[in-house]
Amino acid sequence: MIEGLIGIVLLLCLLFFLELPVGLAMGIVGFGGLWYMLTPEAAVTMLGNEIWNVFPKYGLTVIPMFILMGQICFYSGVNKNLYDTAHTWMGRTRGGLAMATVMACAGFAAICGSNTATAATMTAVALPEMKKHEYHPILSSSSIAVGSTLGVVIPPSVVLLVYGIYTEQSIGKLFWGSAVPGVLLAVLLCLTVYVLCLFRPEWGPAGERTTLWRKIKAIPGAFEMFVLFTLVMVGLYSGKYTPTEAGAAGAFFALVLGLVRRKLTFRGFIASVTDTLKVSCMIVLIVTGAVILGRFLTISRMPFQVADYIAALPVEPWVIILAILGIYMIAGIVMDALGFLLVSIPIFFPVIVQMGYDPIWFGCILCVVTSMGAITPPVGICAYVVAGMDKDISLGTVLKGVTWYLPAFWIVMLLMLFFPQLVLFLPSFVR
Repeated sequence: MIEGLIGIVLLLCLLFFLELPVGLAMGIVGFGGLWYMLTPEAAVTMLGNEIWNVFPKYGLTVIPMFILMGQICFYSGVNKNLYDTAHTWMGRTRGGLAMATVMACAGFAAICGSNTATAATMTAVALPEMKKHEYHPILSSSSIAVGSTLGVVIPPSVVLLVYGIYTEQSIGKLFWGSAVPGVLLAVLLCLTVYVLCLFRPEWGPAGERTTLWRKIKAIPGAFEMFVLFTLVMVGLYSGKYTPTEAGAAGAFFALVLGLVRRKLTFRGFIASVTDTLKVSCMIVLIVTGAVILGRFLTISRMPFQVADYIAALPVEPWVIILAILGIYMIAGIVMDALGFLLVSIPIFFPVIVQMGYDPIWFGCILCVVTSMGAITPPVGICAYVVAGMDKDISLGTVLKGVTWYLPAFWIVMLLMLFFPQLVLFLPSFVR
C-alpha cells in the first residue's frame, strides 16, 4: 500500500513539475516500482510480457481505424456541410448560430470521435461566420469549445474505445450506452445558449429569415454524416460486424464518400493518414504507460486494499460514487482526461465492480465527467485550441464563457446517476 501511494505521488510530481507526457510518466513510475518491488531482471521481463500481451490484440486496431474515419471526414469537408445545414435551419433564432455550432459539433463528433479535432475544424468554419453576424466573442468561442467536448461522449469516442479495451468491456454496448447522454447533453448545451441570449440578447443577434425551400435544399449537407453514422452503428447493432470491423468499415465508407463527392484530394488523404498516425501513437504511448503502471499497482495490492476499505465504509454506495466522480472532476481540471482515466481505472474499477455497479454505465458516466476536463483550466485543451486559432480571442474569454455551460454537464451526470436506464436501455439490445 505504501509503495503504491508513493508511486502515485511520484507520478503527480513528474506530471506537474517536470511536465512529462502522461504516458511516459506512467511508464517511468510503473517500471521503477516493479524494479524496486521485484528485481531488475523480473521488472524487465514483466515489462516485455505485459506490452506483448496487450498490443498484439486484434481489437486495438479499432482505435486508428475510427481516428482515420474522422480525419478523412475532416479533409473531405463534411464538417463544413454540417455547419451550413445547421446554420440554415437555426440561424434565424436569437443565438441560433451558436446553437447551430453546437449541433454541428455533435454531428461531426459522431463521425470523428476526437474533441480536439472537432474544436479545430469548427473554429475554422463557425467562428468567422459568427464574427460576421456580430456575435459576442464570449458566446461564439465558448459554444465551439463546449460543443467540441461532445466528441468524448457521442460514439465513436476514443475515450470509450480505450476504456472498453482496458477493462475488457463490450465496445458496442459502450457506444450505444453513451448515445442518449450524448444527445441529451447536446440539447442542454443548445438550451443554455437560448437562455443566455434571453438575458443577453446582444450576445447573439437573430439572423436573416430563411425560406422553407432553402431549408429543404440544405438537408443533403448533413446526409453524409447521417449515412456514415448509420452504416457504422446499424452494422454494430445488427451484428454484421464487430466493433473492430466497424472501425475499418467506417474508414472505408468515409473514403468512398470523400471520393464520390470529389472533395478528398490525394494530398488530403496523405494528411489524414499522417494525422491518424500522430494521434494513434500518442494514444498507444498512454496505453503502454497505463499498462506498466497498472501492473505495478496490482503487485502493490493498493487497488484491492482501497476497494476493500471503501466497500467497508458505513455509507451508502451512491455517496462513494459521488466521491469518485468528484475526484475525476477535480483531476480533469489539472491533467489530461484520458491519462487520468487510465491512471485511475486500476484503483476505482475494482471498487465499482465490488459494489455491484454496471461497468458499462460507469464508463459512460466517466465520459461525461472527463469531457468537462477539456474545457476547464488549466488543462482545458478545447479552450486552448479555440483561443489558439484566433488572435482576437483570448483564453480568458473562452474560459469565461464555458462556465455558463457547466450546469448542463452536471444535470446529465445527475440524470445518469438517478436513472441508469438512460445508459443501459440501448445496450440491453446489443448481443
